[in-house]
Amino acid sequence: MDVTIDSVDFRTKPLFQLTQEMLDCVRDYNFERLAMICDDDYGIVDINTAGRSEIIRDRAGWENWFTSLFEKLKAMQAKTWSEITNYEVVASTDMAYSVVDFDQYFIAGNERLRFGVLATIVWKKTTEGWREARYHSSLKTVEPMQ
Repeated sequence: MDVTIDSVDFRTKPLFQLTQEMLDCVRDYNFERLAMICDDDYGIVDINTAGRSEIIRDRAGWENWFTSLFEKLKAMQAKTWSEITNYEVVASTDMAYSVVDFDQYFIAGNERLRFGVLATIVWKKTTEGWREARYHSSLKTVEPMQ
């Protein structure tokens, strides 16, 4: 049986850099830049601090979610970062969607965890450039960091 393997480095695919920047904004608690990347016309489904789905349907809810999340993480003196492990994208001239597998790392005090996440992102092209229009993430795994 012949198997075709996509030999393209996923880091060179459309919208990868913007996706990485979006994750880095969370790492850096950079609300202003994150708000510029994300329009969230269709809301988001994120993972809350209890590991459950957090459904947010409007911009006010989005702003509250991220400002309160960043405040909590800062108060905990938490260090977080994400590493994309797989990335697929289909893009046209004005819309795109991507599927992103990433590991999110969390360190606060003695707690050191790795969260395996699978996210789907819908992108739209605006006069200002590409913007996230919908984000949906699911938690795959939670395990202690080695």
